[in-house]
Amino acid sequence: MLNFKRYQRNPVVEMPDRQWPNKQIEKAPIWCSVDLRDGNQALIDPMVVEEKIEFFQLLVKLGFKEIEVGFPSASQIEFDFLRQLVDRKLIPEDVTIQVLVQCREHLLKRTFEALEGISKAIVHIYNSTSTLQRDVVFNMSRGEIKQIAVEATKMVKEYAKAFPGKIILEYSPESFTGTEVDFALEVCTAVQDIWKPTKEDKIIFNLPATVEMNTPNVYADQIEWMNRNFKDRESITLSIHPHNDRGTGVAIAELALLAGADRVEGTLFGNGERTGNVDILTIAYNMFSQGINPELDIDNVNEIIEAYERLCKMKVHERHPYAGKLVFTAFSGSHQDAINKGVKAMKDRNSEHWAVPYLPIDPADIGRQYEPIVRINSQSGKGGVAFIMETYFGFKLPKGMHKEFADVIQALSEKKGEVSPEQIMEEFKVNYLDKKEPLHFKKCRIEELTDREDTSTTATVEYTDHGEVKTFEASGNGPIDAVQQGLQKELGIQFKILDYTEHALAGGANAQAAAYIQMVDVATGKATFGVGVSSNITRASIRAIFSALNRLHP
Repeated sequence: MLNFKRYQRNPVVEMPDRQWPNKQIEKAPIWCSVDLRDGNQALIDPMVVEEKIEFFQLLVKLGFKEIEVGFPSASQIEFDFLRQLVDRKLIPEDVTIQVLVQCREHLLKRTFEALEGISKAIVHIYNSTSTLQRDVVFNMSRGEIKQIAVEATKMVKEYAKAFPGKIILEYSPESFTGTEVDFALEVCTAVQDIWKPTKEDKIIFNLPATVEMNTPNVYADQIEWMNRNFKDRESITLSIHPHNDRGTGVAIAELALLAGADRVEGTLFGNGERTGNVDILTIAYNMFSQGINPELDIDNVNEIIEAYERLCKMKVHERHPYAGKLVFTAFSGSHQDAINKGVKAMKDRNSEHWAVPYLPIDPADIGRQYEPIVRINSQSGKGGVAFIMETYFGFKLPKGMHKEFADVIQALSEKKGEVSPEQIMEEFKVNYLDKKEPLHFKKCRIEELTDREDTSTTATVEYTDHGEVKTFEASGNGPIDAVQQGLQKELGIQFKILDYTEHALAGGANAQAAAYIQMVDVATGKATFGVGVSSNITRASIRAIFSALNRLHP
């Protein structure tokens, strides 16, 4: 049995007048990718310099304007990577690189050596402020912890004075979620007093959910409390850096934006320590789905996936939001039916807004147009099969035919599992289009007789019956009726045509038509559909009659 009594609740912020629940996200935040630092250090096989350069160029292509490139004082490969970016002039003018460094003088010195030749950079310093780390890791008082941040800020300021470019300071009270908010504010204010930011030259205060410790609303309260109590708020960029320990990284980030955050640090697909960093792509696509410009060029998720999986040697999960291979699919029959009807309704209404059940966005908008929206297995229903037939192959099955053909596919899927669109089409051919035994229609001649008071049609049909060539001539009030009358007399059976529909399969000079006929055997009451295809609609209709007869009398 789980020994839940070993654990105790984490403190929450008392804020009865909280404002964030009444707000909505209205614009994209400042995005900062930390893939090359947080993400890279969490890889089983970290990227080498050339791989990091390729990843950096991907982030630039996606539109990131702030990119944390690493911890140049921590290792030679980190230092060399930054120097390669500088020496090869790979940093665009509108992109600000960010470097992380601990609050130690020799590390700061090494960091500024790595920054030589850069016109603008964010120097990100941090020290842990949480009650737990103060106790068990550092054995320091509040005052001692605050002094670490103060001294580091003074050192950065001295180095920045001698630096020919612009330095933006970012300070993180690391393990913010485990820090008393009044102490986090005290430390940030002490840093602010040393740095002296202005509205024109802001400081970045990054309040990380280094470890998720409570429900998302608690983090939102912490962010709102800080947002409301910072002095000279206009001189501050309020940044967040959520992790995903409780599986709610995206939720805490979105609520933090409601609570006043201006900036989000995260990674592509959420790669990072433990359960990962917040997934910037998911937040951005969430905004996109609400009609908000995410201000990132992320309209080809497949391209992003390919680069990420190759460089990080990690796979994007099949159910990952927006990016997973299965997220724009539906196996459930009711889901498939709803998607089918939703897509059809949009087409019929010529709607400019996307509104399809179970699909929050159009997969084509993020480069997923070639992926199946509906996939068929034993749990699928008639709507899904009909959707596949129309979407992939252009056959608009009559509503009454949906279940009949779906039963055929379900029987197949119960034996083989998931059935591909190609397999579905093959079954359609076998069961309908190529159903040419025992009766095989060969050719016909249709004549319209107009010399009588009522116009009638004569059909002369050649066909084979169990391989034997036969011909009949019959009249009726149209081609279908004439063929029906002739076949009933020839075969000695009575059948009724219950339904008839037709449509064009494709446009142009080589257009073909599909005809569907539902037929019932009068003697047995058995009913079925037949399907015929031809460039001539009359020929397609006759083929559909023969198809249905062969299904009634195999």
